[in-house]
Amino acid sequence: MQRRGDPQRLRVGEWVVAIGSPFGLENTVTAGIVSAKGRDTGDYLPFIQTDVAVNPGNSGGPLLNMRGEVVGINSQIYSRTGGFMGISFAIPIDEVMRVADQIRTSGRVTRGRIGVGIAEVTKDVAEPLGLPRTAGALVRNVEAGGPADRGGIEVGDIILKFDGKDIQRSTDLPRLVGGTKPGSKVPVSVWRKGSMRELSVVVAEMQPEQQARAGNGNRPQQQPGAGGAPQSNALGLVVADIPEDRRAQLRIKGGVLVEAAEGAAARAGLRAGDVILSMNNQDVTSARQFNEAVAKLDRTKTQIMLVRRGESAQFVPIRPAGQPGAQ
Repeated sequence: MQRRGDPQRLRVGEWVVAIGSPFGLENTVTAGIVSAKGRDTGDYLPFIQTDVAVNPGNSGGPLLNMRGEVVGINSQIYSRTGGFMGISFAIPIDEVMRVADQIRTSGRVTRGRIGVGIAEVTKDVAEPLGLPRTAGALVRNVEAGGPADRGGIEVGDIILKFDGKDIQRSTDLPRLVGGTKPGSKVPVSVWRKGSMRELSVVVAEMQPEQQARAGNGNRPQQQPGAGGAPQSNALGLVVADIPEDRRAQLRIKGGVLVEAAEGAAARAGLRAGDVILSMNNQDVTSARQFNEAVAKLDRTKTQIMLVRRGESAQFVPIRPAGQPGAQ
């Protein structure tokens, strides 16, 4: 009987072997090394990447370390021809057993959800926000009335820990949330406006066929400026206040509407219709307050803005002209 190994102790460069029946050739053994752990291929699970030869007939067979312990189940390959090209993937055995245990006990697999849309945190975003390192998952949108919303998570938060586990990359969060038992109350550490905050979220169950809401239905409509063409500020932005009823519709407390973008703002990707929610960790409350703050900015530093477009928000670094990286 084969023993179960610990994928967490598996090291990159360690030798592993695969057993299977490629092309119907039973009990074939191939060998190679671990190329990467926790490889994100767009699927839900983190894969073990190896250079072990895997071909049709290997899927479902074990991946073993040199101690004869099963560390994974061979699952797929990267190929442009349909045959092996030096890259293969295995599902870590702990993930396999977790799913198998659920099927044995309840007859189905359950996964957790908290109701957020996320994005990667880049170095350009981390440094201006004062993050100690480039890590975490940026919250781009929060489902109204969902677990994250009820737990106090806001758009623009950066989730650094979930249930005490570090979030190194944004793809770590869905895996941790999905592996959490629905109904569990879990601590969540977020970075918000230059400091850490500790929250707690009750994880819900992901339902079959559940889909994220489309992010193009509530885009703010461009409002015409009053009386001629207003002058842009030092960042190249023309902004306007958002009426209270529109704020309520968008579920925001403040912010300003971008009417036009040129210069540094346009180079950073801002455009008419965007909503600026904060600048340099400070909430934006009105067009006047925003323009006064822009006038006092240090033009030698990168400015970081939380910008909402449609249903999602993203931090956008703006480099004034003359700064390295600006054009």
